[in-house]
Amino acid sequence: MNPIPAPAAEPPGNGLPPTTPATVQTVSSRALLGGGSLVLIEHSGMLYTLRATRSGKLILTK
Repeated sequence: MNPIPAPAAEPPGNGLPPTTPATVQTVSSRALLGGGSLVLIEHSGMLYTLRATRSGKLILTK
């Protein structure tokens, strides 16, 4: 009888290829918000609102 091969191991993380610092830009929330608590972001013709809460969390809404 032939044994059934074990399935291939899942890649670590979310299955996406790892990114490198050369391909991902880091921007501080302070730089985005410009010292305020609200910024509008235009993306693909849509307008989004990024807001910092009093508790320090960020909320992105359409």
